[in-house]
Amino acid sequence: MAQVSQAVNPRLAVGVLAAAGIAASITQTMVTPLIPLFPGIFETSASNTAWIITATLLAGAVAVPISGRLGDLFGKRRMLLILAIPLILGAIVCAVAPSVQIMIVGRAMQGLGSGMVPLGIAMLRDLVPRERLAGAIATVSATLGVGGAIGMPIAAAVVEFSNWRALFVGSSVVTLIVVVAIWKFIPALPAGAAGQRFDWLGAIGLTIGLVSLILAVSKGSTWGCCPRR
Repeated sequence: MAQVSQAVNPRLAVGVLAAAGIAASITQTMVTPLIPLFPGIFETSASNTAWIITATLLAGAVAVPISGRLGDLFGKRRMLLILAIPLILGAIVCAVAPSVQIMIVGRAMQGLGSGMVPLGIAMLRDLVPRERLAGAIATVSATLGVGGAIGMPIAAAVVEFSNWRALFVGSSVVTLIVVVAIWKFIPALPAGAAGQRFDWLGAIGLTIGLVSLILAVSKGSTWGCCPRR
């Protein structure tokens, strides 16, 4: 087991990493109340706006395993901060998106931020004493459900009482606050696999496999497999 850092309060570390997990996971469900509205907003078909959801899933499926390995190579704190960049920029792109195509790009960027949750969980073993580790992992892991659960009612309230674009502005602000907290309260620990090489070929193969699987699951019923006779 890695040496626990003495430079940080374990409870504070768990709180900051849990906040990072919520900021990342909330993006997965925050657009749910907007799904029936997107065709009218962007004046396009429902099948086209469905890519707003699919793009997030695809980007997240690829980002989670790859960001974990990059965290081992270059430092988990550094990767947390890097993943927050597309999360913030993606929210801003969505907030100003004039078309469904730009909206899809923004949502794909937000999907890359999904890697923050497993990275946060992995960091706990370096920041929390052994006797508190199980509870800390459970707390940060729960942010997947908490973020998803609070994302929908918050989004519904914003859509009901304000402009839907404010939802993404608020998301970028929350993520920026989390970035500041990570920068200030989470120490930069040595990378566990520093000096090792990154398997680019394996990453490309993994990306192709995951994208193919997610596309088949999410779009198979729409695209169909064979014509009816």
